[in-house]
Amino acid sequence: MLVHIQGLLDAAELREAQSILADAPWEDGRLTAGEQSAHAKNNQQLREDCDATVAVQQLLLRGLERHAVFFSAALPKHISPPLFNRYGGASNSFGNHVDSAVRFLRNGAGRVRTDVSCTVFLADPADYDGGELVVEDTFGEQRVKLAAGDMVLYPGTSVHRVLPVTRGHRLASYFWIQSMVRSDEQRRLLFEMDNHLRHVRSRFGETDPGVVGLTSTYHNLLRMWLDV
Repeated sequence: MLVHIQGLLDAAELREAQSILADAPWEDGRLTAGEQSAHAKNNQQLREDCDATVAVQQLLLRGLERHAVFFSAALPKHISPPLFNRYGGASNSFGNHVDSAVRFLRNGAGRVRTDVSCTVFLADPADYDGGELVVEDTFGEQRVKLAAGDMVLYPGTSVHRVLPVTRGHRLASYFWIQSMVRSDEQRRLLFEMDNHLRHVRSRFGETDPGVVGLTSTYHNLLRMWLDV
């Protein structure tokens, strides 16, 4: 399931994030690449412990907390701290790869199973050429290049890549989610059901017998599939 989350950051938050990242200490992204990714990765990123990373992380986490569609789609149990990368110039692409199944957090803070991969676009798409995120999965090949402040969620099992940036710089945040519902198929069904329930509620109200029954079914499926 690939889900587009619009407006994760508002205009003021986006300006703040872009201002912080403009003067950030970018370094070679291959320094932290895994064995497979090191052959495909050619970008820049920020250290996990630098001040710019910590500051923009807080903006993103606040955005996630208030976004109901994000919660419905991801059903997050654990969220790895957001990281940041930049593509442009000589460091402009990331070839085909699959994310590691487990993300080990720094300083022994635990680990996250990477059920859902997330990318938040932080540069205006008019400011750079190329840089599409290409995701390959059961839904076919999808090319994603979103407005600044928007986010895409896609299965951590997907082969994906970032096409070369040929003008300007592509800024983004990336992180992973361990979902309370491990199966991508089950998460998709629950997300679709929740979307339909919102539509039905808006037409018939919360107390309509059909709405009550469908809501009961949704939560009973959650009980069956959740791992909390």
